[in-house]
Amino acid sequence: MVTSLFDLFKIGVGPSSSHTVGPMKAAVLFTQELDTLNLTGRIARVKTDLFGSLALTGKGHATDVAVLVGLTGHAPEKVDSDAIPVLVNDIRETGALNLGGTHVIDFNEETDLVFNFSDRLTQHSNGMRFQAFDADGERLHEQTFFSVGGGFVATLEEFEADAPATGNVQLPYPFRSAKKLLEIGEQEKLTIAEIMYANERAWRADDDIRTGIFEIAAVMDQCIDRGCHTDGILPGGLNVRRRSHALYRELQDKPERCKSGGLTILDWVSLYALAVNEENAAGGRVVTAPTNGAAGIIPAVLRYYRRFVEDATDEGVVTFMLTAAAIGSLYKMNASISAAEVGCQGEVGVACSMAAAGLCAVMGGTNEQIENAAEIGMEHNLGLTCDPIGGLVQVPCIERNTMGAVKAINASRLALRGDGIHVVSLDKVIHTMHQTGRDMQDKYKETAQGGLAVNIVEC
Repeated sequence: MVTSLFDLFKIGVGPSSSHTVGPMKAAVLFTQELDTLNLTGRIARVKTDLFGSLALTGKGHATDVAVLVGLTGHAPEKVDSDAIPVLVNDIRETGALNLGGTHVIDFNEETDLVFNFSDRLTQHSNGMRFQAFDADGERLHEQTFFSVGGGFVATLEEFEADAPATGNVQLPYPFRSAKKLLEIGEQEKLTIAEIMYANERAWRADDDIRTGIFEIAAVMDQCIDRGCHTDGILPGGLNVRRRSHALYRELQDKPERCKSGGLTILDWVSLYALAVNEENAAGGRVVTAPTNGAAGIIPAVLRYYRRFVEDATDEGVVTFMLTAAAIGSLYKMNASISAAEVGCQGEVGVACSMAAAGLCAVMGGTNEQIENAAEIGMEHNLGLTCDPIGGLVQVPCIERNTMGAVKAINASRLALRGDGIHVVSLDKVIHTMHQTGRDMQDKYKETAQGGLAVNIVEC
């Protein structure tokens, strides 16, 4: 089943789509299950167990905060990010939690929110189990969820059945491979964006599609602007200083450098990516694109298109996003966009591939050139590990987004210089990425147990 653009691009909060957005969404879904079963008023205690990567890097990714916020009924796409610290502090100070926003229960974080550091559910590294009990200690309901990347969550039953997030909708142009996507384009004389748009119409009206895309693009722009105007130290204990504000002021003071030195444009691209991922690290409002850890790449390349490409249009924004979503859908269906499953190649690598395809499309690339751009974007991210220092989405994550954005632009330009014929197909590189991720040791897959996470000497 092709994944909708609006599943891949979701408005939420930082710092992680799999460790923050997913658990928050799962907690909300659990409270809704309790309500559907008419159990909420009988609940006296709720216990949450976190497993695998959610436990190992949960503190740094604010998974505990996400669960608390979700259990109070606040969804990631609607919650006020500025209100989250107040809400969480209130729970911790009073020892009480307003379950689903309608029923107050006692809450002891030490016993009711458990990080199982040595346990992993066999199905997926990002597992969590919610249990609800009455006043006598009888368990009334239990549900297991998996956060499978990009803010997607699945119950145990859905995960084992491989149920699609968007349901069994009949699409006019279903595809599961880049080969099929290119065949549809050739047979129907459609661009990749047009194919994706036709499929989106199976879920939404035309106005809703366009309005939704522009809303997502606007949130991306707002995130860039907030990052450019915010200074200070990022939370978490690494004392990482925000750099985008100082870089923004420097580039603003000397705008003529863009004319005298072409590489200054890349400084702007790096700035845009830095700004987004600093906002993400601070728990601000971002768009999963397709994940939070890689949230800066597509906004940076899209802003590059709108600011530095002549004749950029709103229609180009729609084409960019639809094309990127088509490519992202291939990774979601055939591999993974979860760093806990395949390393950072599944986040920064996928975002780079998506952005390269989107930019190539709006620069006039053929379907074959777009496929080539997407392939280049991933091929040179193969094997990229996820080894966040301190379990925080800061080092190397923030800078890695700048590199992904620049790579995407270069991949697009390389593809546009060719005719679309190349040795390694996008399907082959997606398969290779998935295989590489499966072979990668767990310590390099968002566990903070290998790589940079353990090789930094503390002074």
